[in-house]
Amino acid sequence: MRLTVALISLAALAACETPVPDSGSGVGFGSYAEYQAEREAQLIAGGEGSGAATAGLDTQAISAEATAAIDAAEAESAAPTGPAPSAVTNAVGISSENDFSAVSSERSIEEDAALVAANKEAYVTIQPTALPSRPNSDAGTIVEFALSTTNTVGQALYSRLIPGAESRAARNCAKYPSPDLAQEYFLKHGGPEKNPQGLDPDGDGFACSWDPAPFRLAAKR
Repeated sequence: MRLTVALISLAALAACETPVPDSGSGVGFGSYAEYQAEREAQLIAGGEGSGAATAGLDTQAISAEATAAIDAAEAESAAPTGPAPSAVTNAVGISSENDFSAVSSERSIEEDAALVAANKEAYVTIQPTALPSRPNSDAGTIVEFALSTTNTVGQALYSRLIPGAESRAARNCAKYPSPDLAQEYFLKHGGPEKNPQGLDPDGDGFACSWDPAPFRLAAKR
């Protein structure tokens, strides 16, 4: 009884099994081996393969044309693209006296010699002269006076008992463009012992608030 049931089950399974397809068929031709053989036969016979496509081409002609195209491209790239250079000429303001051909086209040898002679006549040599001597008067210069003193501005050394001295000094100092010029006049006309034009009202020996400090500082450097 058990054997009969087993045989019936095996028969049912066999009837339900799906058949395995043939991998070599169903792609448009009988088998891949047959297709490959047919393809090789066509190539050998000169059919649609690459041998037939290249059989009618002249490889030597193609190589010659390619070489000619390369040569033409190199020649075109090497050729100058801008305008042709013009003749080199002297820049504006630069003499052409050193170029004989340029000079000969402008004037003759005789004319050139005459021009050279005229330039020599116009040349003037200035002879050196002796340096002027430093003035050495009794008044001296403001530099010498500054170095000969040690007092500061406002430190009185001379008596100036004159009423209204400050206002008088202000009026007279306004006439000078700078304190240096006022001090020069002051020294040349009897200062510092005297007080010309009342330029030194405080008696420090310095007219119109002139300051000797810069001259003293320069002498120390």
